[in-house]
Amino acid sequence: MNKTDLVEKIAAGAGISKVDAKKALDAAVAAIKDGLVKGDKIALVGFGTFSVSERPAREGINPLTKQKIKIAAKKVAKFKAGAELADAIK
Repeated sequence: MNKTDLVEKIAAGAGISKVDAKKALDAAVAAIKDGLVKGDKIALVGFGTFSVSERPAREGINPLTKQKIKIAAKKVAKFKAGAELADAIK
């Protein structure tokens, strides 16, 4: 399912136009993104939790040259499915 399909399902489910559904989806995604940028945890009960995790710097190996390389620390977005979502997809 891509964004267009999701917008159509939201519009049909909520009884609103596709334009309004797209605005709502874009606003929800932007709010989640802004929260993660600030370092907040976003919990949607029954769906799941979005959070930011920090990966420490580490050493890796270039598979082509077999030389050791330094991999910089970075932040990554994580999602953990809620119980209702996990049960629904079983």
